[in-house]
Amino acid sequence: MSVHLWTSWLASAILTYFLLSRVGNLLLNLLSIRKLRDIERERLLADLPQLHSGLEQPISVLLPLQGKDKSAAVATVQALLRLEHAAFELIVIHDGDNNGDTGGTMDALTQAFDLHPFPETYRMRIPTQAIRGIHRSTRHRNLRIIDKQSGGLADALNAGINTARHPLYCSVDTSMLLRRDCLQRLATPFINENGIVMTVAALHAANDAAIADGLFDKLVLPRRWLPRLQIIELLRNALFAPLGWSVCNAIPHAPSALALLRIDAAIQAGGYDTTAVDPQAELILRLQRTLRAQGRKHGLRFVAEPVCARNVAESWPDWSQQRAAWQHGLCDTLRRNRHWPPARAGLAGWLAWPFTLLCEAWGPLLETFGYLFMLIALVFGLLPMSVFCAFLTVAVGFGILLSLSGVLLEDMALRSYAASTNVATLALSAVVFNLGYVQLDAACRAMAMLQRPQNTQAG
Repeated sequence: MSVHLWTSWLASAILTYFLLSRVGNLLLNLLSIRKLRDIERERLLADLPQLHSGLEQPISVLLPLQGKDKSAAVATVQALLRLEHAAFELIVIHDGDNNGDTGGTMDALTQAFDLHPFPETYRMRIPTQAIRGIHRSTRHRNLRIIDKQSGGLADALNAGINTARHPLYCSVDTSMLLRRDCLQRLATPFINENGIVMTVAALHAANDAAIADGLFDKLVLPRRWLPRLQIIELLRNALFAPLGWSVCNAIPHAPSALALLRIDAAIQAGGYDTTAVDPQAELILRLQRTLRAQGRKHGLRFVAEPVCARNVAESWPDWSQQRAAWQHGLCDTLRRNRHWPPARAGLAGWLAWPFTLLCEAWGPLLETFGYLFMLIALVFGLLPMSVFCAFLTVAVGFGILLSLSGVLLEDMALRSYAASTNVATLALSAVVFNLGYVQLDAACRAMAMLQRPQNTQAG
């Protein structure tokens, strides 16, 4: 068989893959319009008295601390205590060293919040490392501190679940910025609908955001171009893709997001996996798989409003490390949840999981290979210019269309960057995003797939 024939077949396969990926993501954007209409309606009714005001279910907020700077730990706790909700408790899990050395963090928390040992029975609903003690604040009745032996992030969260008293819980960390009403936003679907087991909030970029008392009031368009390009990336991967899947009652991947879960469902699913690269994302997907295997009716909701944000990378080395960590977490999460019940998999198992595996997990390798192959084939005269132009139209042209549609939908429904100059800057960023950034992102993630992931749970 001739080289030209092999090249033609392979080029057709690459073109088909890029078309599937771009059109699939564009369809997710279109599906999300249904949810965005609900957001617009809720915004119009936001100033009216709420029938369920004060009737929200109580929430346990879990904050694991793993060798963090003690001043940052104290500041984070102070900020979380300012959250608005009818009833919530804050459980700080100090995942200390096995030799008992707390490194000053526990002492700083004790002084800042007047902690005292509290005789409380520890219910071992999920196995964890040993608990040294539970402390309660005399200044804040809803604050408790768990001091435990080091076991990693997942083990600390499991200890928090064991101690939690309320039916709903969420986990946060010191690098996460929240809006004051984030708990209310996450809890609302549990009141309005029956059978909800989980709500997940979209991740937004917090760079240059307006922050007061450790909580952000509104998002601001970053001054530097690298964070701006990452906003386009978050609009595509962390906002409209999961929002579109939520219409199908599926959220295949939610990295670094804020999630509110029913605590009984998390316990039945086995809690957090201490060997997972991204314990939060892994539990979110495993919970969906477990509920479908049990044949239980359940609802998943995605909160698109900016209630949760993180500072994205502002330097290329940090950006590269972040992409590698996200790629390792995604691949590990999908690998651990590859067995879906054939008769009950639904759209989550038959469509969302395979699409995420093909276009997100394997996507970096396939796209990097596709770009290199098409370019090399063109240079050596094995590929007609017309085919290469068709490839660029699908890979880059459709990519620009996808990115611009995300900017348009964000401005129509969320209006996080309402100024016209901001929208124009984001539109320009959407074009630049597909002219180098997305290709570099794919190459970086592809290289990460060839490397062994580091233990991100280590304290």
